[in-house]
Amino acid sequence: MYEGHIFMTDQQFPAFDWDKVTKKGIGGGYSANEKAELEKLYGDTFSPIEEKDVVEALVVGVSDREVLLNIGFKSDGIVSRSEFRDLPDLKVGDKVEVFIEKQEDALGQLVISRKKARILTAWSKIEKALETDVIVDALIKRRTKGGLIVDIYGIEAFLPGSQIDVKPIRDFDVFVGKRMEVKVVKINHTNDNVVVSHKVLIEKDLESQRQQILTNLEKGQVLEGVVKNITNFGVFIDLGGVDGLLHITDISWGRVNHPNEVLNLDDKIKVVVLDFDDEKKRISLGMKQLEAHPWDSLAQNLEVGSKVSGKIVNIADYGAFLELKPGVEGLIHVSEMSWSQHLRNPSDFLQIGDEISAVVLTLDKEERKMSLGIKQLTEDPWTKQDLLAKYAIGTRHTGTVRNLTNFGLFLELEEGIDGLVHVSDLSWTKKIKHPSDFVKIGDTLEVVVLELDVENRRLALSHKHIEENPWDTFESVFEVGSVHDASIIAKSDKAVTLELPYGIEGTATLKGIVKEDGSVAEVGDKLKFEVTEFNKDEKKIALSHTKTWEAPSAEEPEKKKAGKPEKVKLPEAEKSTLGDISALAALKDQLVSEEAASKKKAASKKKAETEE
Repeated sequence: MYEGHIFMTDQQFPAFDWDKVTKKGIGGGYSANEKAELEKLYGDTFSPIEEKDVVEALVVGVSDREVLLNIGFKSDGIVSRSEFRDLPDLKVGDKVEVFIEKQEDALGQLVISRKKARILTAWSKIEKALETDVIVDALIKRRTKGGLIVDIYGIEAFLPGSQIDVKPIRDFDVFVGKRMEVKVVKINHTNDNVVVSHKVLIEKDLESQRQQILTNLEKGQVLEGVVKNITNFGVFIDLGGVDGLLHITDISWGRVNHPNEVLNLDDKIKVVVLDFDDEKKRISLGMKQLEAHPWDSLAQNLEVGSKVSGKIVNIADYGAFLELKPGVEGLIHVSEMSWSQHLRNPSDFLQIGDEISAVVLTLDKEERKMSLGIKQLTEDPWTKQDLLAKYAIGTRHTGTVRNLTNFGLFLELEEGIDGLVHVSDLSWTKKIKHPSDFVKIGDTLEVVVLELDVENRRLALSHKHIEENPWDTFESVFEVGSVHDASIIAKSDKAVTLELPYGIEGTATLKGIVKEDGSVAEVGDKLKFEVTEFNKDEKKIALSHTKTWEAPSAEEPEKKKAGKPEKVKLPEAEKSTLGDISALAALKDQLVSEEAASKKKAASKKKAETEE
């Protein structure tokens, strides 16, 4: 600590006669005028000070803990050495600014602060820098969210990332610890926040350069630029103060899915000016235009029928695009991928990246269009010499169900050879409303060829014709008036469906299922039914349960006689023993054998699926 705070020197009292003071003693032997003069001289040595002011102070003493400062007041001030960390070489005789907190404290000492003086001075300089547009030297202290914290005049200010440079900055850490010139752009006194910018200084330097570029800009001009930003639709190029857009379609003659496949940030590239709008300052650039169009370099011998190779670069609903070389593509329509008629989606046949061969179907070099085909690499199955003999009418084949429609199904017999099985040609005995009730896609089916039209590429097939028409036999079994057991399998508001022996179906009216006790039969009931109508052509059998218990009317025998000659009536025992009829016995054996074969085939298929 320093003892005493008043230091008076010859420099402070130049007119003071120290010899007289020594002889007389202070305050002794002086006249009133001499005392007044002495007091005046002493008072003139002090500077007038006000609390809360910032004044200049002289360093008169320095220790490890404190600094003694003289501000020209009747007493000196003491400030902690920690407030001078920015001045490690501080020495006696240096001048610094301090803030006067109190002229006298409880002990009569002067209270001053250098820290507060620095803050007030700094804010004053910052405000002046904002008003006068002065450039300030800043020290980058650290990185923060969205930008950097910089030190200007001892005050921390915020430098947003967007204000560091005219181009986007991806790594803020490289600036930490460096100095940078900035301008104060905003002060928030409420929160004591200061925002600075380095970008505005760069923009001023670039403004003249930008105007020069825009003035001399012409279509077709080749410029060098730097990739500034990459988006999914294109790339922004910095041409030296002005930006231009390089659209994704103008990067390469080849197909580009995203600009980052070709370009990277900060790449230096050459571009050509395609168009520009002087008012909106919009510049359209191209890179592929610096090279000749690939179509112009196609081989002279390339023509319709030529075989080409390439890579699949895109697949659409209607086809796929084959790239022969960057910028030269041909369309392979879905109908030209396979001779098979069931191919509907190109993705079932091709994938992006596949390298394949194809045949040129059409070629227009002026329009730069080309259509290709894959199926032409193999022989057209409809033009084979043995086609007529192989698929002659009546021949039997096995195929795979490829498609189902309301009117039938398409069966693939071999690649490129499809035939139609009409829904009415699936079964002799069952009424099938939709093919899906009988088979599903992927099933195998045995068929017989009904019709072959090579010119129109049509093949009519039938599944039911692999067997003889059982209705020829049924005509003698289910003759009108005969009685058979039947089960009700379906019922509607108008009629019911019956299941008769041998897997065939019949119909009955609602009146025809009334029982003898007056109740109405329901689905699942098994009753005896009398045949009331048989139509072989329409494959229709009408029956009635009511007829089996109703008393016959007198008119019925007459109707039977008028309808057709009366047949010899068999004894009741013979009528009920249907197995004795040779034709019926043969039919029964055939149906039983087919049913057993069908079950065996289904079991084998199920076992194979389980093993898979």
